[in-house]
Order: sequence, then C-alpha cells, then structure tokens
Amino acid sequence: MDAGNDTFTLDDFRFRAQARALPLLDPAVTVPDASGLRGDHDAEGGLMMDVAPDSYRLAAVLVAVVQRDGEATVLLTRRSSHLASHAGQIAFPGGKMEENDATVVDTALREAREETGLEPELVTPVGRLDTYHTGSGFRIVPVLGVLSPGFSLAPDPSEVAEIFEVPLRFLMTVANHRRHSMEWQGRQRFFYAMPYGERYIWGATAGILRVMYERLYAA
Repeated sequence: MDAGNDTFTLDDFRFRAQARALPLLDPAVTVPDASGLRGDHDAEGGLMMDVAPDSYRLAAVLVAVVQRDGEATVLLTRRSSHLASHAGQIAFPGGKMEENDATVVDTALREAREETGLEPELVTPVGRLDTYHTGSGFRIVPVLGVLSPGFSLAPDPSEVAEIFEVPLRFLMTVANHRRHSMEWQGRQRFFYAMPYGERYIWGATAGILRVMYERLYAA
C-alpha cells in the first residue's frame, strides 16, 4: 500500500484505516462480531482466558490520532492512582457501554468526552479494530478516530491523571513491541508492552496497539 512518502502522517493513517480497518457499525447494531477473538491471549501464545464467552461486558475505546508538525501521534491517558481497578495504568479513553449508547462508537465518543473533555464533533471515526477480549472480563471495540485541529482537552481528575501523546511511528514499529511476563494467580502470564521513556504502555492498551499494527501496517 503506497499512500505517499511518509508512512506516519495523519493522511496516511486515514488512508490505511479506510482501506484495512473494519467498517463502523450500523446504528441499529450494538454488539459487534467477536469471531476474531483477539485479546490478552495473543501474547499468551494462543492460550485462552478464564472468562466464559457469554459473561463478557461490552466496552469501547477511542484510538484518537492527531497531526503534530507533519507527523501523527496517538492520544493516551494515565488513569488516576486512586481508582479501584487499573490505577495509574496507561489507557485509551473509553469504558463500558451504557443503555443510552446506540452503538459502540457512541460509547467511545461519550467516554472520551467524560474523561478528557474532547468534544465528539471534533472526532471523525474512520473504522474500528478487531474486538479485543481481556482477562478481566471485557469485550472492547477499539474505534479509530481522526481529531480535527483546534481541539482542547480538560481531563476529569477523578478518572484521568494526565493526557499525553505518543508518536504513531514509535507505536507502529514492531521492534518496540516487547513480550513481557509476570506471575499472576499462580502461573506465569505473558503480555505485550511498549515502554516509551518513563511511561510503561502494557496490557490491553499495548495489545490493542499490536492489533492495529497487524491490521493497518504489517506487510
């Protein structure tokens, strides 16, 4: 796929997303196809997780891409340290689907506004990635979005400690995709990690970025 000389511009990301990402859901559809079964188990060498398929909770995240000085970056957050789960971890804006959300796209945009102050009208959804299953019991739909110039952010301190950007070039370079491990519940667990400076991107966030690499950027 040849979208120009620079692979990591916003225009090239949009081109790849429109050509290779999964289509956005029909407004009448609330549950995406989960046949791909991407998820935390990818880093485990295919070992399936302990959560029964019918007990997953549906969620969505926004993978928001920004243009900075001719190069694309990805918007990420660091969760507040006092949260009951995943405190202090790096994450995409997102959360559980609610009854008033017509689609998972609505979920991703609503959660992004609640967590970061990003107004939905400044986001252009351009596709979605494979549904991602987590060992903590979520079925996450990553929604790909392009941000319009002039957006402003105001993080909700009850959920978000900081908002920052990481170059798309770094995240989509396979050499930066590490496979780390830790002991959890009596056995060794494996997961993807993408350390960036002092920030440790890992778990589901790194796993979703790995899925994005494989769908949009792998040869």
